[in-house]
Order: sequence, then C-alpha cells, then structure tokens
Amino acid sequence: MNTNHDELAKDVETDSEIADETVADTAATDTAAADTEVADIEAADATVTAETDDADATTDTEATDTEGTVAEGTVAAESRRNLGVLITVVSLAVLLAASAAVTIWLYFTSYRPDQKVDAAAQQAALEAAKSGTVAALTYSPEELDKDLETAKSQMTGDFLSYYTKFTDEVVRKAVADKQVSTTAQVVRAAVSEMGPETAKVLVFVNQATTSNDRPDPSMAASSVLVTLSKVDGKWLISAFDPV
Repeated sequence: MNTNHDELAKDVETDSEIADETVADTAATDTAAADTEVADIEAADATVTAETDDADATTDTEATDTEGTVAEGTVAAESRRNLGVLITVVSLAVLLAASAAVTIWLYFTSYRPDQKVDAAAQQAALEAAKSGTVAALTYSPEELDKDLETAKSQMTGDFLSYYTKFTDEVVRKAVADKQVSTTAQVVRAAVSEMGPETAKVLVFVNQATTSNDRPDPSMAASSVLVTLSKVDGKWLISAFDPV
C-alpha cells in the first residue's frame, strides 16, 4: 500500500514537472515570437524611416537644383538687363557728346553772339555806314554812272529800290540839266544799335554842292540814321533816314 502511494506521488511530480516544462517551453516560444515580431516591427520602422529620409533628401536635392536653376536664370536675366542698361547709357553718352560737340562748333562758328557784336563787328558796321553814306551823297557829271553804281553796290532791299528810282528820275535829270555835283564827307559816326544781323549807325555828314547856277560850293551839314543789314557776310545799307 505504501509502495503504490509512493509511485503515485512520483507520477504526480513527474506530471507536474512535465507541465512546468511545457509551460516554460510555451512561454519561451511566446517570448521568442514576441521578440521576433518586435524585431520585425523595428526593422519595418527603420525601413520606413530610411525611405522617408531618402525621399526628404531627394526632395531637398530637387528643391536645391530648382533653386539653383532659378537663381542662375535670375542672374542671367539680371546680367542681360544690366548689359542693356550699360549699352543704353553708353549710347546716350556718345550721342550727348556728339550733340555737345556740334553745339560748341556751331556756337563758335555760326551762332556765337559776342563774336557778331564785339568790337570788330561794330567797327565793320561803322565803316560800312560811313562808306555807304559818302557813296550815296557823292556824284558828278563826269562819272555819274560809276558813282551811282558804287553807291548801289552798298545798298540792299527797299532802300536800294528807292535809291535807284530817285537817282534815275531826279539826280540824272539835275546833273544833265544843271551839271549838279555834290561831295559828302563824314564828320563823325557812332554805332547806336548792334546785333548779329542788323545794326544802326548815326552819321554826321558835311555836303558840298555846286551847279551851273551856283558855281561856289554850297555847304550843308546833316545827320542820318543809317540802318545796316548783313547780307552774305557783308554790311549793306537797308534804310537811310535823316534825323
């Protein structure tokens, strides 16, 4: 009886040990499986992270390339604009320089007012007025045609027309009929107005006249405001007004 009881106890212990081993094996198996699943999850996470990083890196690279391309395009466009501006500025500077050169040339050669009204210009106008006055008031029977032509060569415009008509209708007849001869002498003269193309000179003149009726010279003093116009660079009388 005691023998059977001992064997039964041994069997129970044996079964208990087997159960414990089974439980332990199961637990170990479950733990290993769990560990495997955790490792798989971690590996998957690492893969996803790596792929995400690669994608981010690719995106960053593409963005960098795009920004670089845009930057290069911007720089190229800016360079072209700068070049265009530079060319425009240079062209404008050249045109301005050429224009300035032409303006200066014209100023000194054609349009410089002080050159046309300076002392030399005034002296030229003064001499033209004096010479023209003497010619207009001097003639003789012996050289009437020559005297009149000399006078008319120093006149212009309406006054030339008037003088031609007056000498043809009055002077020629007086010279032919009465042998009138007259000689003029300028006492003094002064420029009263001066411009680049016109001038006025006040002339004081003495005139001696003879004729068949009056062989002794008849003296007369007068003053005349002579207006001059520049024609082809020469001062000519355009008006002759007694004052």
